Amino acid sequence: MAEGLRERKKRQTKQRISDIATGLFLEHGFVTVTIAEIADAADVSVNTVYNYFPAKEDLFLDRGGDVVDRLSRYVRGRREGESAADAVLRELRADVESVSPTIGLFPGWADFMKVITEAHALRSRLWAIQQEALDHLTRTLAEETGAGAADPLPGLVAGQLSWVHSTLMAWIGDEMSKRREPAEVSREALGLLDEMEELLSEKVLNYAPRGA
Repeated sequence: MAEGLRERKKRQTKQRISDIATGLFLEHGFVTVTIAEIADAADVSVNTVYNYFPAKEDLFLDRGGDVVDRLSRYVRGRREGESAADAVLRELRADVESVSPTIGLFPGWADFMKVITEAHALRSRLWAIQQEALDHLTRTLAEETGAGAADPLPGLVAGQLSWVHSTLMAWIGDEMSKRREPAEVSREALGLLDEMEELLSEKVLNYAPRGA
């Protein structure tokens, strides 16, 4: 369905508030900037900010929902005959090869990570997002394979695929924090993905192939 005018305006307002807040956080740090200052800069009320963002952390990590669903989305979209691991590895390689900013391959990543490392609340929220993503992937794998509640395999495979994703993201983050060129980091990240794939067992690599 096409997005209505009301929904579009709400989306645009939410994005504008988030963008303004991010700019303030990058300039002054997460802890020192208040919700009132963000509201004033965005020319909205404090209540409006909270209507869109229940917690201050949500203003900076506003794409947390996408991260939570990312690996599950890759698994659900796997091709005929493709396993869950193959789909995840293919999509991650595509993100790396395209030098996608969604995985940290952009020049401002060092400044973005500096805000997170200096704020305990943001580090805690980031960890919570990662745990939520792992739980979500476990449920997705169970649904896709019809595994019973007592079957440990969905959780075990989810743990391995989450390890690949989090290790890749952490490595890219470390390298981009050195203010290296995104294209250069991208090339090396492809090698890292190859090495991680070699460490995965055949059971993990062949888990949950999509049937014809």
